[in-house]
Amino acid sequence: MQLNQFIKQYRAEWQRLEELTTLLQKNQSKDVIESFQHTYQKVSQQLAFSQTYFPKDEVTVYLNEIVSKAHNVLYQSEQSSFKQISYFISTKFVGLLLEQWKAIIVAMLLFAFGGLASFFAVVENPMHIYGILPEEMVQGVEPEQLGIDPHAVDASVMSAEIMTNNIQVAILAFAGGITFGILTVYLLIYNGILVGALAGLFWNHSNSYAFWAYIVPHGVVELAAIFIAGGAGLLMGYKLFVPGQYTRKYQLKMQAMRSVQLLLGTIPLFVIAGIIEGFITPANLSLEMKYFVAITTAVGLVVYMFLGHLFMQRKSLQQSTI
Repeated sequence: MQLNQFIKQYRAEWQRLEELTTLLQKNQSKDVIESFQHTYQKVSQQLAFSQTYFPKDEVTVYLNEIVSKAHNVLYQSEQSSFKQISYFISTKFVGLLLEQWKAIIVAMLLFAFGGLASFFAVVENPMHIYGILPEEMVQGVEPEQLGIDPHAVDASVMSAEIMTNNIQVAILAFAGGITFGILTVYLLIYNGILVGALAGLFWNHSNSYAFWAYIVPHGVVELAAIFIAGGAGLLMGYKLFVPGQYTRKYQLKMQAMRSVQLLLGTIPLFVIAGIIEGFITPANLSLEMKYFVAITTAVGLVVYMFLGHLFMQRKSLQQSTI
């Protein structure tokens, strides 16, 4: 069976499942439940077929979304709110990340491009810093102080400003997808430029080791959240620009829903970054200990993704046996 034929033949049943999923949350009569279960089983079989013959097509992602949502509604009476939140954090969020990992990598590369460009510009000519950084940030970082005290408060204040800025950037990066990703690209490159310029400033004053010690403890999870936000914005922009077999209105609806879920998933990352920023960055700890915190958070993210992938596979097996 060809993809177009597959979509045309079963599209009505998919729409019916979405309607019944919404209806079941309001009306749990016997007729609704029976109709829902019957449609759910049929669409689950179609999902299995799509995963086998069209594994990389958008229709498989779409079917997985509506079947997963239907599954959650079907068993919500057996799940507590805590379990639902646990499912989202341990499985759903990781699944969304794995679906858009290429977009996340692109977001990271755009950020790195801006960072490297400004870093080398400031290293080559320190006066370029005044043309790159906002005036208030330049005034808050006195270059002549950086080479004296590696634990200077200016570095801590600066990292706090970066964290606040990054939270704003994450929200804008999600929303930037509606501009076909143009705003998202700008934000990623521009904020990479800011970090790269500061890194170049510290490099010129032989204080890079201290600079990164104040940045990376909270920066690992913070930048991960930024890249997730940027990836979501880029993916939305791409889907709007190249909608494929679907309308731009439909792609906007689907990608906006995905972006909201990803935004919710990044909230714990920003909370963790804020805790580290509040207690680790200003603490009287050795720079080596701060680097250790950064390594720990990086390993924690990798372990989280690995375990989430395992939970997601287990959930998929459970759904396929229903």
